[in-house]
Amino acid sequence: MKMDDLSFEQPITLVGAGPCGADLLQACLSIAPLSLAADGGAATLLRNGHRPLAVIGDMDSLRDEVLSPEHQAQLSSDDILHPIAEQETTDFEKCVTSIRTPLILGAGFLGGRVDHQLAAQNVLVRYPHHKCILIGDEDIMFVLPPDLALNLEVGMRISLFPMAEARVKSKGLFWATEGLAFTPNGQIGTSNRVTGPVRLLAQTPTMLLILPRSTLVVAVAALQQAGAWHTSWQ
Repeated sequence: MKMDDLSFEQPITLVGAGPCGADLLQACLSIAPLSLAADGGAATLLRNGHRPLAVIGDMDSLRDEVLSPEHQAQLSSDDILHPIAEQETTDFEKCVTSIRTPLILGAGFLGGRVDHQLAAQNVLVRYPHHKCILIGDEDIMFVLPPDLALNLEVGMRISLFPMAEARVKSKGLFWATEGLAFTPNGQIGTSNRVTGPVRLLAQTPTMLLILPRSTLVVAVAALQQAGAWHTSWQ
């Protein structure tokens, strides 16, 4: 698969080199069976019996992996490896800007090293027109689209975290957000809870929505139905 061919009509699972257990990986693949890897995430896929369609990144993590001869042979095709040597961007950013798909499910980007997790969050809000959900052991995370409707259990935890100044209108939350100016070093919206059908209206693509991992299927459907931001946020 050539770099120019990394376009898909259905959601894809993208696996990074961070923590990603078999159950987490299967949760993603059950929704998005096509799998790609960011650098060392290829080892996670191979060890769980999945050959990635493509591996994108600077390949430094993959070079450090101790792979069996069988797994090395599965990556030997030039159509699979897509090295991008520059060091100005993370492997996750290289993937997000190279892949065209309605939705990315990202496993192996939450948990583990905090700096890697923060870098992934940075990429989410810099490329909000690429719909992407990061999935961890406990939570899922994605950029709040302009208008999102969710049907969640009453009492469920729902968190809003701004990556820059953000304003959000809301229905169905215990603590209303109307009139609040959210900022990373000021007002944030973590640990809110659901009181009924949720609707969130965002003015800018700068707010992260964090939900329990149990909501993944509902979140995928809602995000696919929601309108998209039309450009990157600078």
